[in-house]
Amino acid sequence: MNRTATRLIAVLLSIVFTGIALTASAQAPAVKEIQRVRRVPAFSYDKTALPAAKPWTAKRFKNSPRNFQFAIIGDRTGGANVQETFKLAMGQINLLQPEFVINVGDVIEGYSDQKAELHAEWDGIDKLLNTLEMPFFRTPGNHDIANKTAQEVWRERFGATYYSFVYKDVLFMVLDSEDGSRPEPPPEMKDKIAEYNRLQTEDPEKAKSMLAGFMSDEAVIASLSKPVEFPEKQMTWIKKTLADHADVRWTFLFLHEPAWENPSESFKAIQKLLKKRDHTVFAGHLHYYDYDNIDGREHITMGPAGAYFHQEGPGNVDHIMWVTMTDDGPQMGNIALKGIFDRKGLDPELFGAYDRKGAEPAEEAEDK
Repeated sequence: MNRTATRLIAVLLSIVFTGIALTASAQAPAVKEIQRVRRVPAFSYDKTALPAAKPWTAKRFKNSPRNFQFAIIGDRTGGANVQETFKLAMGQINLLQPEFVINVGDVIEGYSDQKAELHAEWDGIDKLLNTLEMPFFRTPGNHDIANKTAQEVWRERFGATYYSFVYKDVLFMVLDSEDGSRPEPPPEMKDKIAEYNRLQTEDPEKAKSMLAGFMSDEAVIASLSKPVEFPEKQMTWIKKTLADHADVRWTFLFLHEPAWENPSESFKAIQKLLKKRDHTVFAGHLHYYDYDNIDGREHITMGPAGAYFHQEGPGNVDHIMWVTMTDDGPQMGNIALKGIFDRKGLDPELFGAYDRKGAEPAEEAEDK
């Protein structure tokens, strides 16, 4: 190697090592700051001022790094209410700051066989969902994938109709309860939904009457009572997913229709696969909150978040469920949407969305 080449290599090595030294020097304050922050305790107080008795209880802080919180939200559609309760819920969820949100299906009205119409509906709801500050996981409902065209649109936009993910050693499985087991909807379904939504504004009493007639229709009753079947392909995926994640600390299943109400043979097979593992199952579809404990396992039907009410009773509530995953299992609390409002206070203009019964007009309240 000649002298010129040797000098060139020496210069290059000097530049490289100088750069490394400068980079390390520049990073040093940042590293020190991180180390300093890590050394600061999460909780501290003046021990000289409080050497013995303390004005707080002795319970440990609920801040295990293995714990996490997520929210579950029910149906928006099947007659989305004109007060736009689901839209209000997006802002309320942002106030609560869960780590993610899962829906149990039915966020568009659907039932169209025109791709352009379906894409337009999804564009609108996706714009709304993007106002959330955390991920939103979808579950397909009968309104979302009502027919072959709607199923194609779903797959174009979102990929699979059933899928799974693991978060902090917990398995989440989203099933497709509409996977070939449901009858094709009547061709007039789309027009009936449009008429019902129009009547909610123009003639609410007529809308209620129309809904009552629909829910008492023999074909509707037969459809609702038909067991939900899971085809062989989905069953194979369910078996493999469970086998591949045999050691997770908990398993959550989400599907649109509460298949346990009238279990098919395929759903009984799913229950058998789950029998020896800790798990919880969630569904929607009925627009009415319900709780079932089956062989020591919780099965929960979510109430709506803007969809029309199917029946009267205590389960008739717009709500979200707040789930905190702990080492002892999930802690679950239902929060009525009318019970959440921001730091500025309750907005009277939103009474219709907070509470479906609405607020009393000022004149009526004064008369009482």
